[in-house]
Formats: sequence, structure tokens, C-alpha cells
Amino acid sequence: MLKRTFQSFRRSSKGFASSSSRRSDARFKWKHLHSPSNFMVMRSMMSSTQTATTTSYSVPREKVDCLVIGAGVVGIAIARALALKGREVFVVESGSTFGTATSSRNSEVIHAGIYYPRNSLKAIFCSRGRDMLYDYCTKHDIPHKQIGKLIVATRSSEIPKLNDILNHGIQNGVDSLRMIDGIEAMKMEPELQCVKAVLSPVSGIVDSHSLMLALVGEAESHRTIFTYNSAVIGGHLEGNQICVHVSETNSLKEWNGTSTALNPDLVVLPNLIVNSAGLSAPALAKRFTGLPSEVIPSAYYARGCYFTLSNIKATPFQHLIYPIPEDGGLGVHVTLDLNGQVKFGPDVEWIDSIDDISSFMNKFDYSVHSNRAERFYPEIRKYYPNLKDGSLEPGYSGIRPKLSGPGQPPVDFVIQGENIHGIPGLVNLFGIESPGLTSSLAIAEYIVTRFLG
Repeated sequence: MLKRTFQSFRRSSKGFASSSSRRSDARFKWKHLHSPSNFMVMRSMMSSTQTATTTSYSVPREKVDCLVIGAGVVGIAIARALALKGREVFVVESGSTFGTATSSRNSEVIHAGIYYPRNSLKAIFCSRGRDMLYDYCTKHDIPHKQIGKLIVATRSSEIPKLNDILNHGIQNGVDSLRMIDGIEAMKMEPELQCVKAVLSPVSGIVDSHSLMLALVGEAESHRTIFTYNSAVIGGHLEGNQICVHVSETNSLKEWNGTSTALNPDLVVLPNLIVNSAGLSAPALAKRFTGLPSEVIPSAYYARGCYFTLSNIKATPFQHLIYPIPEDGGLGVHVTLDLNGQVKFGPDVEWIDSIDDISSFMNKFDYSVHSNRAERFYPEIRKYYPNLKDGSLEPGYSGIRPKLSGPGQPPVDFVIQGENIHGIPGLVNLFGIESPGLTSSLAIAEYIVTRFLG
């Protein structure tokens, strides 16, 4: 039954008839592909062309070409890019479908690339990814809109920081950035209160689910197989070959947390493996025996909550509105979705890390308590003084996979290959937080260019 379910969702080698049918088919998959596990399907499909042997763990071993761990937007984009190069790709995702963690719990903003240090990976990938994303969305009829952003100083003491932000953006090659007076900004947005603002016309918003649906559909039409409810739990080296341990996600529920030993149900031998596990990428890397511990960065987690604006007759803003960035994030900002709903967030709440298995299973606390709105009102009223009491309703929350903690300077994306850790065929992606969504296609392009043999 499971095999038939999985095969019914497989794309034919001829692809799709049109962009609308692609998205319709993928949308059906998003809603309905929640089978208990596709893990055994992966085994049976690989076994049809490979001869199973046994390992020291007395479990089957299977060879694959490219293995991508994690079906967030970055992992999906990498899988697609590999597949378009003619490689056979398997994507292993511990969740019941794709995009269930950070990729579906963000602001859905297409960032311009303003904030990041010059020549950093974040700056380079954001700028390149922004252009690629607009182009991809246009070609594939993915809902998006280039609505622009105002970064605002609400008091004169913030103007020097605003100037620094402007200079960073100009150095990073962001087009059409300019400083405007508060009067001009408030003419553009009558509900806004500020003394100066940086206008970024190239910033925008995107339907991240539709984007992922299109990427998955395109990847699957080029020999990519997604297996859900299946978790990579570690690996070991045999000579220069990395052997990846895979288990059904449900079996992890039985782990008591008192031992580091986890027995896999399958060992996969890939030519190329990309660790794009997001929140659990560092924890997973620590379970690759033979990977030097000193190359694995410390993981930090910052929860951000969003509140939605209710009881309004008309949307108060037409642009994204961002305050001066704060420690750990870009501040409680105004985000619009493509239906015109106004969201405020995210804030920053540093949380303690959780055990490895819980991170593999995405067991983070995503609840949004209504009393947290008390912290939002004063922050929002700095630039939106007419915000009425009782107009904020709990929305959703997300966790940022960060590589720096409270009070520490931000850390760039980390992409490691053999030249760093010494293991052939292994690529680790660490700290892919914002602007990860905007950068996804550029990161995928880089992986294919840099690491595909």
C-alpha cells in the first residue's frame, strides 16, 4: 500500500504539462502525502538495482549517487540543482513532508542583501539568490511581490546606525537604496512614525510553500526521490567512504536518551552527501564518526514569535517596515503576506538546546502565548503609534539555527567540504538562518559548482 502511495506521487520522466498543473499536483502532495513512512520505499526502490549486503550493524547497505539530508527550502533547492545536472538524488527528511521547520516558520521576505558584511557568504548568496528567486518565481508563476522595504529610525540617536546600514547595502551592491527624510517616508506610509528611513525598492515577499512545491515537483521530474518520516542519525567512515545511518523517525521515539548508541535500519553509501538538516545539522555532524569535532560549530537557538493584526478595516502599511536591528535578529518588523494580512515579528527569545534526537524530530516548542504580546506593543508603537490595544493575536513561531549566542557578533553561513574536514564527498551546511530563504537557489548553485565531481 505504501509503495503504491509513493509511486502515485512520482513524476514521470516527461515532467509536467504546465506550471499551473505542476503546482496543482504538488499542492495535492503537500496536503496528502502523510504516510507513516516512505523509508521502506526508499529501501525497496534502491534494492531493485542494488544488491543488499550486511554491515557490522547487521542491516542492509545500499549505494546511492547523491544524498541530501533535510527537505527544507535549501535542501530542496540543492536536490533540484543536482538533479538538473543529471545526478540521481535521494532526499531524506525526518518530518512527514517537506518544509515543516524553519522554511515554513519565517517572514517569507525576499531580502535585498543590505545588512551583511561585505563579501560574506550571506551578502553574496542573498544578492545572487534574490535575483534568481525573482526570476524563478516569474517563470514558474509562484506568487510573489516586490513591495519594497523601509528601514526606519524612530529617534535621532538611531540615525548613525541607519547610515551604517545604508553603507553596508551600497557596498553589497544593492540597487536603488537611498536615505529619505521622515516626512517623505510618512507620506509613503501615513501610519508610520520615523525621523529618517532607508528605502529598499528591491525587497519583496514570496509564498514560500508555493516555492517549495515548485522546487520539489521539478526535482522529482528529474529523478529525485523524497523519503519522509526517515531520519539520518549518524554515520561512520570506512576508508574514504562515508556510510550514512538512516532510521525510521518513529523508531527514535523509543530512544531513552541515556545512550549515544542508535542502531540504524539502513546504511547508505553516497558519492555525495549534503548535510542540510537545518536546526539539527550540528547535532547530526557530531554523530559522523571520523569527522573532527573542532570543525563543528556550537549551535544556538533563538525562537521568534509572530503576531497578526486583527480588527482592522484596511491594511495600515503597503511596504515592509523594519526597525533598527537588535541582538539576534532584525527587530519586530511589519511583514505583509500576499493576501494583505499584517504580521509583526519575530522577537528574539534565546532557548536552551535540546538533545540530539529531539532536534532530529523537530521537537521544539513552537507555541505562542498571548501574554507575549505585551512585549510587542511598545516595540511596534515606536514606529506605529496608532496600534490599538487588543489588536494583536498570536500567530506562529520559528526557531533560528544560529552559530552565535546572546551578545555575540553574528556569524556567517558555514559551508564545509573535504578541504575543511577531510572527508571525501561530505558537505556540511551550518547556520543557514536568514537570509536562507532568499539565498536558497544561490546556495544550491554554489554547491553544484563547488562540490559536484
